[in-house]
Amino acid sequence: MNIDEDKIDEAAMALMYLTLHDSCRVWKQLDWDITNRLYEKGLISDPAGKAKSLVLTEQGLEQSEQFFKKLFEK
Repeated sequence: MNIDEDKIDEAAMALMYLTLHDSCRVWKQLDWDITNRLYEKGLISDPAGKAKSLVLTEQGLEQSEQFFKKLFEK
């Protein structure tokens, strides 16, 4: 199966928006491969560590809201 990882990343960012708290933090409940790609794209803080949440960068925050609206708004 040929999987479009960019689409997976967009969906992951949209789902992160659902768990947004403290203005830029989201719960870290996604596959490590996904969070590593998002980190490499500059959308989240380094996912390595014991913290249960991640920090969205300014660009990540904007994109997570944009992808959420694109994928889930009626």
